[in-house]
Amino acid sequence: MSMLEIWLGILQGLGITAEVTAYGLVFAVPFALVFGIAQFLTTGLTRFLVTAVIEFWRSSAVVVLLFFFYYVLPVMGVTLSALTVSALVLGLNAGGYASQAVRAGLQSLPAGQREAGMALGLSRPAILLLIELPQALVAMSPTFVNNLIQLVKATSLVSLVTLTDMTFRAKEIAQTDYDPVAIYSALLLAFFVVCYPIALAGRWLEARVNPERGTRRGI
Repeated sequence: MSMLEIWLGILQGLGITAEVTAYGLVFAVPFALVFGIAQFLTTGLTRFLVTAVIEFWRSSAVVVLLFFFYYVLPVMGVTLSALTVSALVLGLNAGGYASQAVRAGLQSLPAGQREAGMALGLSRPAILLLIELPQALVAMSPTFVNNLIQLVKATSLVSLVTLTDMTFRAKEIAQTDYDPVAIYSALLLAFFVVCYPIALAGRWLEARVNPERGTRRGI
């Protein structure tokens, strides 16, 4: 099998990789915002419970979560498709990491921001949505891009629950072609080709939303 045929064979799984990433973001973004803000605003028992949920998704092994949701839940009467399980697990795992960036970004803002909003007569939710969160999101943009790249790379695990992504296609080709060097080198390059433009787009976005930082880094 030629290198071009190997490449084309692996790229047949690109659609699943993109689909899991897109659906994963549907779970990751709301989770990160809601739980990151909740951890920033709450105290006592509520904060403990919020932190416990975050740590469960952030600290659990992704492979074990995939197996649990795909193989154990049906035993309990709950059956989800492989695509739903993959998007749910990878998305909430990424959301767990991103929620900490949201919380840290909000905590890094000086108290004067909140005090200025109060002086203008704004309510606490309005201060959060109109003053604090927009500034925090700008500061968090590099972390969000890193999380997105991690999410794309984590899709290489979804072949474990039968989805035919790029990694699954590479395994299939390896079973017939017996040339692991060429096949897995092509797979390694395929993930780089997918992820590197995201990194470049992230740098461009960072330079647009934070021109001072972009100038310092020569973007």
